Amino acid sequence: MTAIDTLVTFCVASDIDHARIDDNTVLTTFVGTQRKSLSVVFVAGQHYFRAESFVARNPDENHELVYRWLLEQNITLVLARYGVDQFGDIYLSASVPIASVDEELIDQLLGVIVSNADTSFNTLIELGFRNAIEREWAWRTSRGLDAGNLAAFSHLFETD
Repeated sequence: MTAIDTLVTFCVASDIDHARIDDNTVLTTFVGTQRKSLSVVFVAGQHYFRAESFVARNPDENHELVYRWLLEQNITLVLARYGVDQFGDIYLSASVPIASVDEELIDQLLGVIVSNADTSFNTLIELGFRNAIEREWAWRTSRGLDAGNLAAFSHLFETD
């Protein structure tokens, strides 16, 4: 059984939404708690099995603070690590030897990537997009519009 076959078997048994893109690639999708949804793509190479999830786009501001936070998280992460692509977009990825892939490792990879990609989202948005959040909050509240999707950031607007 190939690593991709093992992954597909695991997804079916665990009722995980997935799509086989080609012989070496599977896309899994999840509902998040801080994000509406998130995806993890798995690619099987000749020697390595890679998992990757998009976390956030290139921050509008505070790049140094965002990157420092990512590096601090990398110290504590097991199996996965944060990184940025050539556009500055933030990803969480892992790469393991293909020979080590079994259902237990897949479960661990998904657990680390999905939980961290989800739980880091609001922190990264707050650090890298605070001015945009403040503008959106002001625009919505000034017009009496629902700001429910900004509730996670309401602490930024609380006054004593």
